[in-house]
Amino acid sequence: MTEKEEIVEDEPVAEEQDQENVEEIQSANGLEDSDAAEIEEVDELEQTKAELAATKDQLLRLAAEFENFKKRLERERGMALKFAEEQILKELLPSIDNMERAIEQGNQTHNAADLLSGVELTYKGMLATLEKFELVAMQSIGEQFDPNIHEALAMEESDGAEPNCVLREFQKGYMLKDKLLRPAKVVVAKK
Repeated sequence: MTEKEEIVEDEPVAEEQDQENVEEIQSANGLEDSDAAEIEEVDELEQTKAELAATKDQLLRLAAEFENFKKRLERERGMALKFAEEQILKELLPSIDNMERAIEQGNQTHNAADLLSGVELTYKGMLATLEKFELVAMQSIGEQFDPNIHEALAMEESDGAEPNCVLREFQKGYMLKDKLLRPAKVVVAKK
Protein backbone atom coordinates (compact mmCIF):
# COMPACT_ATOMS: atom_id res chain seq x y z
CA MET A 1 0.00 0.00 0.00
CA THR A 2 0.98 3.43 -0.71
CA GLU A 3 0.87 6.33 1.57
CA LYS A 4 -2.19 7.75 -0.14
CA GLU A 5 -4.09 4.55 0.33
CA GLU A 6 -3.14 4.48 3.98
CA ILE A 7 -4.35 8.04 4.49
CA VAL A 8 -7.63 7.34 2.73
CA GLU A 9 -8.21 4.29 4.83
CA ASP A 10 -7.44 6.23 8.05
CA GLU A 11 -9.94 9.00 7.27
CA PRO A 12 -13.10 6.97 8.00
CA VAL A 13 -11.54 5.77 11.24
CA ALA A 14 -10.74 9.39 12.19
CA GLU A 15 -14.32 10.45 11.39
CA GLU A 16 -15.66 7.69 13.59
CA GLN A 17 -13.40 8.80 16.44
CA ASP A 18 -14.46 12.42 15.94
CA GLN A 19 -18.13 11.36 16.04
CA GLU A 20 -17.50 9.44 19.25
CA ASN A 21 -15.71 12.45 20.72
CA VAL A 22 -18.61 14.72 19.76
CA GLU A 23 -21.07 12.30 21.33
CA GLU A 24 -18.96 12.14 24.48
CA ILE A 25 -18.70 15.92 24.61
CA GLN A 26 -22.43 16.27 24.04
CA SER A 27 -23.22 13.71 26.69
CA ALA A 28 -20.75 15.44 29.00
CA ASN A 29 -22.40 18.77 28.18
CA GLY A 30 -25.78 17.19 28.84
CA LEU A 31 -24.54 16.08 32.21
CA GLU A 32 -23.16 19.53 32.84
CA ASP A 33 -26.49 21.09 31.81
CA SER A 34 -28.40 18.78 34.18
CA ASP A 35 -25.79 19.41 36.90
CA ALA A 36 -26.13 23.14 36.33
CA ALA A 37 -29.93 22.83 36.57
CA GLU A 38 -29.60 20.80 39.77
CA ILE A 39 -27.15 23.34 41.20
CA GLU A 40 -29.55 26.12 40.29
CA GLU A 41 -32.42 24.25 41.97
CA VAL A 42 -30.28 23.68 45.07
CA ASP A 43 -29.43 27.40 45.15
CA GLU A 44 -33.12 28.29 44.86
CA LEU A 45 -33.94 25.79 47.60
CA GLU A 46 -31.28 27.27 49.87
CA GLN A 47 -32.56 30.78 49.15
CA THR A 48 -36.14 29.69 49.89
CA LYS A 49 -35.01 28.08 53.14
CA ALA A 50 -33.23 31.30 54.13
CA GLU A 51 -36.35 33.34 53.33
CA LEU A 52 -38.48 30.89 55.33
CA ALA A 53 -36.14 31.15 58.30
CA ALA A 54 -36.23 34.97 58.10
CA THR A 55 -40.04 34.94 57.87
CA LYS A 56 -40.30 32.53 60.80
CA ASP A 57 -38.00 34.73 62.87
CA GLN A 58 -40.07 37.80 61.99
CA LEU A 59 -43.28 35.96 62.90
CA LEU A 60 -41.86 34.90 66.26
CA ARG A 61 -40.77 38.46 66.98
CA LEU A 62 -44.22 39.79 66.08
CA ALA A 63 -45.89 37.18 68.29
CA ALA A 64 -43.63 38.12 71.22
CA GLU A 65 -44.27 41.81 70.60
CA PHE A 66 -48.03 41.19 70.54
CA GLU A 67 -47.88 39.25 73.82
CA ASN A 68 -45.92 42.10 75.42
CA PHE A 69 -48.49 44.57 74.10
CA LYS A 70 -51.36 42.53 75.60
CA LYS A 71 -49.58 42.33 78.95
CA ARG A 72 -48.92 46.08 78.94
CA LEU A 73 -52.57 46.81 78.13
CA GLU A 74 -53.72 44.52 80.94
CA ARG A 75 -51.39 46.28 83.40
CA GLU A 76 -52.63 49.70 82.28
CA ARG A 77 -56.25 48.53 82.53
CA GLY A 78 -55.61 47.24 86.04
CA MET A 79 -54.06 50.54 87.07
CA ALA A 80 -56.94 52.49 85.53
CA LEU A 81 -59.47 50.40 87.45
CA LYS A 82 -57.45 50.63 90.65
CA PHE A 83 -57.36 54.43 90.52
CA ALA A 84 -60.69 55.09 88.74
CA GLU A 85 -62.16 56.68 91.85
CA GLU A 86 -59.21 59.04 92.30
CA GLN A 87 -60.76 61.96 90.39
CA ILE A 88 -64.12 61.83 92.16
CA LEU A 89 -62.44 61.53 95.55
CA LYS A 90 -60.24 64.55 94.81
CA GLU A 91 -63.40 66.48 93.95
CA LEU A 92 -65.06 65.41 97.23
CA LEU A 93 -62.16 66.44 99.46
CA PRO A 94 -63.19 70.13 99.63
CA SER A 95 -66.64 69.05 100.86
CA ILE A 96 -65.01 66.95 103.58
CA ASP A 97 -62.87 69.95 104.52
CA ASN A 98 -66.01 72.09 104.75
CA MET A 99 -67.73 69.48 106.95
CA GLU A 100 -64.72 69.48 109.29
CA ARG A 101 -64.85 73.28 109.47
CA ALA A 102 -68.61 73.11 110.19
CA ILE A 103 -68.01 70.65 113.04
CA GLU A 104 -65.23 72.86 114.41
CA GLN A 105 -67.45 75.95 114.12
CA GLY A 106 -70.33 74.11 115.85
CA ASN A 107 -68.05 73.25 118.78
CA GLN A 108 -66.90 76.87 119.13
CA THR A 109 -70.24 78.66 118.76
CA HIS A 110 -73.71 77.69 119.64
CA ASN A 111 -75.31 79.63 116.79
CA ALA A 112 -77.31 76.95 114.96
CA ALA A 113 -78.32 79.26 112.10
CA ASP A 114 -74.70 79.85 111.05
CA LEU A 115 -73.91 76.16 111.40
CA LEU A 116 -76.97 75.19 109.34
CA SER A 117 -76.10 77.60 106.53
CA GLY A 118 -72.55 76.18 106.42
CA VAL A 119 -73.84 72.62 106.23
CA GLU A 120 -76.31 73.61 103.47
CA LEU A 121 -73.49 75.15 101.44
CA THR A 122 -71.41 72.00 101.92
CA TYR A 123 -74.37 69.85 100.83
CA LYS A 124 -74.88 71.93 97.68
CA GLY A 125 -71.15 71.72 96.93
CA MET A 126 -71.22 67.93 97.25
CA LEU A 127 -74.24 67.67 94.95
CA ALA A 128 -72.54 69.91 92.38
CA THR A 129 -69.44 67.70 92.54
CA LEU A 130 -71.49 64.56 92.07
CA GLU A 131 -73.37 66.12 89.15
CA LYS A 132 -70.01 66.68 87.42
CA PHE A 133 -69.74 62.90 87.35
CA GLU A 134 -73.35 62.59 86.12
CA LEU A 135 -74.78 61.37 89.43
CA VAL A 136 -78.27 62.87 89.70
CA ALA A 137 -80.82 62.65 92.53
CA MET A 138 -84.23 61.48 91.31
CA GLN A 139 -87.33 63.49 92.17
CA SER A 140 -89.97 61.03 93.31
CA ILE A 141 -92.57 62.95 95.33
CA GLY A 142 -95.74 63.42 93.27
CA GLU A 143 -94.57 60.98 90.57
CA GLN A 144 -96.27 57.71 89.68
CA PHE A 145 -94.77 54.71 91.47
CA ASP A 146 -92.36 52.83 89.19
CA PRO A 147 -90.99 49.57 90.62
CA ASN A 148 -87.96 49.94 88.34
CA ILE A 149 -86.77 53.06 90.19
CA HIS A 150 -88.77 53.06 93.44
CA GLU A 151 -88.87 50.75 96.42
CA ALA A 152 -92.20 50.94 98.24
CA LEU A 153 -91.78 50.76 102.01
CA ALA A 154 -95.42 51.48 102.86
CA MET A 155 -98.80 52.44 101.42
CA GLU A 156 -100.98 55.16 102.89
CA GLU A 157 -104.54 56.17 102.20
CA SER A 158 -104.75 59.62 100.73
CA ASP A 159 -107.72 61.58 99.47
CA GLY A 160 -105.63 64.35 97.92
CA ALA A 161 -103.25 62.16 95.87
CA GLU A 162 -103.85 59.81 92.99
CA PRO A 163 -103.50 56.09 93.67
CA ASN A 164 -99.97 54.71 93.10
CA CYS A 165 -98.50 58.17 93.49
CA VAL A 166 -95.41 58.71 95.67
CA LEU A 167 -96.35 60.64 98.83
CA ARG A 168 -93.03 60.77 100.69
CA GLU A 169 -89.41 59.77 100.31
CA PHE A 170 -87.53 58.02 103.09
CA GLN A 171 -84.38 57.89 101.01
CA LYS A 172 -83.59 59.56 97.69
CA GLY A 173 -82.83 57.50 94.63
CA TYR A 174 -79.86 58.25 92.39
CA MET A 175 -79.08 57.71 88.72
CA LEU A 176 -75.51 57.43 87.47
CA LYS A 177 -75.60 58.50 83.84
CA ASP A 178 -78.49 56.36 82.51
CA LYS A 179 -78.24 53.60 85.10
CA LEU A 180 -80.07 53.32 88.41
CA LEU A 181 -77.51 53.51 91.19
CA ARG A 182 -79.96 53.32 94.10
CA PRO A 183 -83.75 53.12 94.08
CA ALA A 184 -85.75 55.67 96.05
CA LYS A 185 -87.42 54.32 99.20
CA VAL A 186 -90.90 55.76 99.17
CA VAL A 187 -94.42 55.75 100.62
CA VAL A 188 -97.10 55.17 97.99
CA ALA A 189 -100.68 56.48 98.03
CA LYS A 190 -103.71 54.22 97.87
CA LYS A 191 -107.43 54.89 97.83
